[in-house]
Amino acid sequence: MEQTEYKKCFKCNWVKPLSEFYKHPQMKGGRVNKCKPCNRKDVRENRADNVDYYREYDRSRGSRRDSDAVRKYRAGSPSKYKAHTRVNNAVRDGVLTRSPCEVCGSGEHIHAHHDDYLKPLDVRWLCPVHHFAWHSKHGEALNG
Repeated sequence: MEQTEYKKCFKCNWVKPLSEFYKHPQMKGGRVNKCKPCNRKDVRENRADNVDYYREYDRSRGSRRDSDAVRKYRAGSPSKYKAHTRVNNAVRDGVLTRSPCEVCGSGEHIHAHHDDYLKPLDVRWLCPVHHFAWHSKHGEALNG
């Protein structure tokens, strides 16, 4: 019988299995002292409290495209841009509904994947891992 080790979160004071704590080699026991949900909550709050700083930081790292890059992308890939816009509007308007990943069933961070950009509302719903895997195997979609 396998024995599970536990740790107490200093934020919420709940005792949880070690798997509920992020690994950190410099911490005693090799784990952070906050559980994953408390850690995520703190990160979200910090980012919200310092949104201007993080936007500038993201831009400096290239994580956010500047307006010239966006214009260049749209001009170079008009069918992709139109398809992405149509999907986003259809989801917003309730015409399309996001579904879990068709490969693994995950419901988090789902992407609308186009096999053909000239069929903008004909999408398959994939998680980031399976979306990347699809493109690794098949390359770019048609009419991209």
